Amino acid sequence: MKKGSSIGIIETSSIARGFAIADAVLKAGNVQLVINRTICPGKYMVLISGDVDAVQSSIEAGVRSAAHTLVDHFVISNVHPSVFPAISGVAHLPEMKALGVVEAFSVASIIEAADAAVKATAVQLVAIHLAMAIGGKGFVTMTGDVASVEAAVAVAAGIIEKKGLLVEKVVIPAPRRELISEFI
Repeated sequence: MKKGSSIGIIETSSIARGFAIADAVLKAGNVQLVINRTICPGKYMVLISGDVDAVQSSIEAGVRSAAHTLVDHFVISNVHPSVFPAISGVAHLPEMKALGVVEAFSVASIIEAADAAVKATAVQLVAIHLAMAIGGKGFVTMTGDVASVEAAVAVAAGIIEKKGLLVEKVVIPAPRRELISEFI
């Protein structure tokens, strides 16, 4: 994913509808399919990238196709370059300072929150875990000095709280390194 790229996601409660949404999204604009799969618990997500106008029109088409099955969606223009490595699990484990963890009921909201947190503060994303084997929830882990992590967690949690999808947030000032090794 090149710097300055835009991303968009549709999260739906229906697997069957997920296929129709993916088709509508791809037909509506010149976008690239990044993730297109089922997620727990029986939901479906379509994550795309491309120019902001194409992503916007494709996500609008996906929202229309989702109708009553829509769980969450977003478009982020100029996504932070650390977001995709954190999603794909190829991010290296940075020096562990303070650890922040934010948990949400939606994968869309956790990606949106992670992007906002890393843009607003001096933290590094460790990982963004999306819905598999955790009941359809998502969580982001981040590290940095305590004040930066506290600020980042507040930013991320604020985005998710506006949607009513926040599960929990924590800041651990001096975590043991092995605490997160399982999740990256």
